[in-house]
Amino acid sequence: MPVRKPETPVIERALRGDQKAFGELMERYHGPLYNLLYKMVRSKEETEDLVQEAFMKAFASLASFNEEFAFSTWLYKIAINNTIDHLRKKRLRTFSIDKPIQSKEGELKREFADVHSSTDHDLLSTEKTGMITRAIEDLPEKYREVILMRHSDELSYEEIAAITKVPLGTVKARIFRAREMLKRKLKDKLTL
Repeated sequence: MPVRKPETPVIERALRGDQKAFGELMERYHGPLYNLLYKMVRSKEETEDLVQEAFMKAFASLASFNEEFAFSTWLYKIAINNTIDHLRKKRLRTFSIDKPIQSKEGELKREFADVHSSTDHDLLSTEKTGMITRAIEDLPEKYREVILMRHSDELSYEEIAAITKVPLGTVKARIFRAREMLKRKLKDKLTL
């Protein structure tokens, strides 16, 4: 017989359309969810939007929630996946700064002043961060989830085990395995 989770009655009320139940779930999980997503996007406005989107998506698909798992884990997965999608869509289009611009007067070449002595360093740092983010995004979900909780949200192994309802040893093994996969994937790329 499955153990009844503390949020189960609230979820059942929410499934029946009880707006107060939705409010209780939002109040309970808003803070932790905000903290997790802020560490991924580093923008208060974007984070607040992403938290609201996560709740909307979760409430829209609440009927598919499996009560054998923790509501928080299910909600975090929705939020993390939505945030990863948001970050992918947000990537800027690139263009060549060497390619001339066509105008009525002919070709115009761009010239950019070097206003920062650390331009190359900043660019390399941003590039490395992007490579690491993409490598994490490419991890299988069970590894991506724990590595983000550990390093983005700075949760302890015990907290991750409680949220994911996975034994502590399994959490440690998954984090170790995720780090190994990231090391292999990034080995030759981060020696700049």
